[in-house]
Amino acid sequence: MRICDLGEQELLRRLQHFCPTDLIGDDAALMAVSPNHRLVVTADTMVDGVHFSWGIANPDLWTMTPTEAGWRVAAANLSDIAAMGARPLGITVSLSLPPNSLWADIEAFYRGMVACLTPFHTPIVGGDVCRSSVLTVAIAAFGEVLPDQAIQRHQAQPGDAILVTGYHGSSRAGLALLLHPDETTDLTESDRQSLIQAHQRPHPRLDVIHQLRQLEGNMGQSFRVAGMDSSDGLADAVLQICRASQVGATVDRTTIPIAPVLQRWRSPQDALNWALYGGEDFELVLTCEMAIAQAIIQHIGPPATIIGHITAQPDVVLIDPNQPSWCGRLSLAQGFQHF
Repeated sequence: MRICDLGEQELLRRLQHFCPTDLIGDDAALMAVSPNHRLVVTADTMVDGVHFSWGIANPDLWTMTPTEAGWRVAAANLSDIAAMGARPLGITVSLSLPPNSLWADIEAFYRGMVACLTPFHTPIVGGDVCRSSVLTVAIAAFGEVLPDQAIQRHQAQPGDAILVTGYHGSSRAGLALLLHPDETTDLTESDRQSLIQAHQRPHPRLDVIHQLRQLEGNMGQSFRVAGMDSSDGLADAVLQICRASQVGATVDRTTIPIAPVLQRWRSPQDALNWALYGGEDFELVLTCEMAIAQAIIQHIGPPATIIGHITAQPDVVLIDPNQPSWCGRLSLAQGFQHF
């Protein structure tokens, strides 16, 4: 069954099955926000052939099923909510669809989104559909956070530790395996699937925000945390935080968490480049006082680790304690840019 055979009203009726009945049916959803909280709003646009591909834009390019694409777009938006230290409330989903799109694919796409959203009690509260030559998904995500618990990029200070919550480079490695399935590697099938899953089904780190709140409860106070997610790469996150806070950073490249399977498969330089610039790992990059960072790591557990510290000088440098004379610099230009 193609979308053009269903018609707009029947398509909307079917999509509404994925939404809570008490939140849809009007021109906008009514969502409650807890007293004294701030509303957190983020928007993201994802295009078939750019952010994901299940073969519509290019039949020869396939990197995930519709279900996996749905999971991934939901995870990306939940990651933005986590990056603000917030709790998600709901999302809206607007689709631009080629008329010959299959209903089975769109249904699977929504099932993938719901599978990712459900553990975080996050409903789809509406959206829109329109005709287009290219499959495009525009999502708005909503969350809430107490003002003194919001995580923002401009809050980093000299002396802060730089903490990352998990492995980097695995998503880029998974994409490489999907784009070149016939390339000979010495990876086991289990190793291959672990990297592919890192690309197709990333996990938004809302669990880290829960751990932060528990830690604050144990300490009896909120603490200052700057940060963002690493959807555009670890290097990008560190650079963006430093730019917003008007500070610099020193990053120890030997401490960057890279999955053992990636270290076994690729050269040290390839693994490092993918970790810094590959993007789409959807981990959190946080800065805070060293004692707080160490307490966070104890709560989260490995592979969360401290990779460097914030400096007063504006440069963002990469060092290697094993090569004291060597020094590199992180650059936004090496990461993915749409334009």
